[in-house]
Amino acid sequence: MTTAPPVATRVGDADLEAFRLAPGFRAAATACGLKPSGRPDLLWVVADTPGAAAGVFTTNRVAAAPVALDREHLARAADRIVAVVANSGCANAVTGPRGMDDARRTATLASQILGVAPEQVLVLSTGVIGVFLDMEKIVRGLATLGSAAARTTAGDAARAITTTDTVPKIAAVERTLPGGRFHVAGFAKGAGMIHPNMATMLAVVTTDARIQAPRLDQALHRAVERSFNRISVDGDMSTNDTVLALASGTSGVTVDEDTHEAFTGALTEVCASLARQVARDGEGATRLVEIRVTGAGDETQAHRVGDAIACSSLVKTAIHGNDPNWGRILAAAGYSGARVEPERVRLWFGDTDEIALLERGLPLSFDRAAASRLLARDPAVIHLDLGLGDAHATVWGCDLSAEYVRINAEYTT
Repeated sequence: MTTAPPVATRVGDADLEAFRLAPGFRAAATACGLKPSGRPDLLWVVADTPGAAAGVFTTNRVAAAPVALDREHLARAADRIVAVVANSGCANAVTGPRGMDDARRTATLASQILGVAPEQVLVLSTGVIGVFLDMEKIVRGLATLGSAAARTTAGDAARAITTTDTVPKIAAVERTLPGGRFHVAGFAKGAGMIHPNMATMLAVVTTDARIQAPRLDQALHRAVERSFNRISVDGDMSTNDTVLALASGTSGVTVDEDTHEAFTGALTEVCASLARQVARDGEGATRLVEIRVTGAGDETQAHRVGDAIACSSLVKTAIHGNDPNWGRILAAAGYSGARVEPERVRLWFGDTDEIALLERGLPLSFDRAAASRLLARDPAVIHLDLGLGDAHATVWGCDLSAEYVRINAEYTT
């Protein structure tokens, strides 16, 4: 299987052509007319046989209809899910009872085509909030997905789920356990309204490992915590954020108590790659920003500091302008709410800590031109050591450009 490209590169046509879901799954996509551009906007991922599934969802109290429906279906049938249907071009959020009926009807129509029960189908939607789904288009699109006219590669599905994304996001790994080899592969969308608390976008991740639904749910929550919950583009959390994991079991490799950590590691690797790609493709972004926080008292504190830095508009604009104004970084760390003792802090720029800016709370002389060049790299790397312990966390974000303002000022007009 293909492995996701390095974080500073973009997925190209060759990557998408080579991309495959985990064995035991197939995908299809079509353009049903939800997007004015006429590009693909409806897809499904279908398992050969019913299997375990898990989901992590937005904590936004204004949650879209598909979020509510998926929670309901997973509560009833998490060990026998067959398909995920996703549309772009309409979020089906803040649409009241009609929106819930439309989400439920989408699942029912797909289930009839596939010959399964409605609760065995999960639904995802992304797009403009407060707009009703055009169900006539959904009906026609679902019929196409079940026909020879559909586009039938995983790459097609990855394209169809995008909205303001400039590129699709894909990732896949192959790993070995005592029982044999298994695969984890998935795709995601996300460019704006990206900020944790779960999951800050949409993603579908598949595996051919054999795993029970409660164990898959546990693994997915841990993977999300160290991937999708550690990215920020603009500090806005969506109404539709969902990450779904589905297991076909076709590899015959069983995930049990002894192999749970190894499986979770593979799942986290795929989720982290997708998360970095989402951050890199932030609306208007010109580079990925990687914030490494070390020396914290615990991981939660490290994450809190990194998140504050990633969300700071002043830090993001400084990076966009290649301005080594490190005071903004320290200010963000200081208001994060985490324990920070200024006299212990050290700060560097660069992947290998090429330039030191602060030592034990005191500023150092440094080459500003060289520091500026480090911030122009993709990714731009900031390393802050708190000097308080051994815990660490990495958070990913992006720079903030005038293009972000243009995109979001004209989103519906």
